[in-house]
Amino acid sequence: MRTRVKICGITSCQDAEFAVNFGADAIGLVFYADSPRAITIAQAEDIIELLPPFVSVVALFVDAEPEFVHECIASLTIDLLQFHGDESPEYCDQFERPYIKAVRMHESIELQVVAKRYQGASALLLDSYQPGVPGGTGQTFNWSWIEEVAKPIILAGGLNSQNVASAIQQVKPYAVDVSGGVEMEMEKGIKDKEKIDAFMQEVLNG
Repeated sequence: MRTRVKICGITSCQDAEFAVNFGADAIGLVFYADSPRAITIAQAEDIIELLPPFVSVVALFVDAEPEFVHECIASLTIDLLQFHGDESPEYCDQFERPYIKAVRMHESIELQVVAKRYQGASALLLDSYQPGVPGGTGQTFNWSWIEEVAKPIILAGGLNSQNVASAIQQVKPYAVDVSGGVEMEMEKGIKDKEKIDAFMQEVLNG
């Protein structure tokens, strides 16, 4: 089965076009003010408007006020919600929308327990753990910590064109998620066309 690709932290129409043109299945829009990749609802509207059919829009939140999530849902065409903080299953379920729950991986995480707890999740996104940082660390984690669960796995955390093929071969995830690994050097939130191209090519080699 082909590994799906989500390119996260899209901040401009141009970067969305790069992602789509090189074959991304989904784009991620960050609604978390503390992130260098955060965008407004108005910016998101412009990006979503240019997307062709069959490209999924994922809206990322980190412990957001429910009212803000509802505002985004009401204002934008969103296919999936992604919760990247300490949100409870009850919190995630209240929006009655398909959602992805991010899991910050460390050695003591029991994925089967997490999967059972978040039964309503469409998938689990596995990211690197760094104290005080909800995601976007640019660091990989030990992929051997991943155990098989009865949910699709989206692999994130420090992926780039140099390691994504081996990551896919080892983990065999449903999808991979990349943000910093396809950005300009020292410019968080600005995607690099050549890096996206190289990343997508290596996904096919995985």
